[in-house]
Amino acid sequence: MNKLKAMAIFVKIVDSGSLNSAAEKLSLSQSSVVRALAALEKELGVQLLYRTTRRLTLTEEGRDYCQRCRQILLEVEDAENALTQRQITPSGKIRITAPITFGRLHLGPVIQEFLLAFPETEVELLLLDRVVDLIEEGMDIALRIGALPDSTLIAKPIGNVQYKVCASPEYIEQAGIPQSPTELYQHQCIRLTALKSHATWSFTETGKVHKISVSGSFKTNHIEAALDACAQGLGYGQFLSYQVDKMISDGRLVSVLESFETTPSPVNLVYPYSRLLSSRSRHFIEWAAPRLSARLKANKS
Repeated sequence: MNKLKAMAIFVKIVDSGSLNSAAEKLSLSQSSVVRALAALEKELGVQLLYRTTRRLTLTEEGRDYCQRCRQILLEVEDAENALTQRQITPSGKIRITAPITFGRLHLGPVIQEFLLAFPETEVELLLLDRVVDLIEEGMDIALRIGALPDSTLIAKPIGNVQYKVCASPEYIEQAGIPQSPTELYQHQCIRLTALKSHATWSFTETGKVHKISVSGSFKTNHIEAALDACAQGLGYGQFLSYQVDKMISDGRLVSVLESFETTPSPVNLVYPYSRLLSSRSRHFIEWAAPRLSARLKANKS
């Protein structure tokens, strides 16, 4: 049995909703499709689909296996396309979304370089500090920070970022440095209301994650306003490393409680597995990923 071909037939059956429809789309006989599915189920030792005269329904095992098949088939297609598309000059429109500050500091400059290198392309960049539904909002690519619970996305890792607690040298001179997260109760803390966790900050202590409630005289829904307030000495703030690394290196902010920092958050370029990635989008991801990775690493040094 050709396992990859059987996987492709299985996914087509799921997408088509019937054996007959899948056979038509694959230009195969229905008996060939039935045999391929039966051979796959026998090989795996599980039933993938409940079959009645009216409809097909995925079993729990079938649902999990289908997602894995999609991933494997896309990776095979990626490998094949990478060989044939290296010589193709990208052209056309790409729609990309990213968090506001990351887009302004890093993704925007990389996109500008890309447009200069490939003038036949056009990029629309949507900067929003919320999770965008790529399918509903017609986006080709998204930059996501944090774990990806959505298994319908294909990810290209570019690095990671770290939550850091910072304050201005002036505030630290006046109020002191907390020696443990619980001492933040005694300090003014700047809260970013755009985050659901704005009133609680997470820290790691003795291998466990702890949440600390914080308060202060200033809160805002905008990251730039929060950074300005922190730099002006209004209290401690918790920010992602890419947002404050330059301010720390310039001496405008000081990082504290570093031994209590949580596990770094991954940064990925993602696209939906249900959408065939265009050659121009694929080209952008492969071109931009190493450049974004280098920018993140340089920002930390």
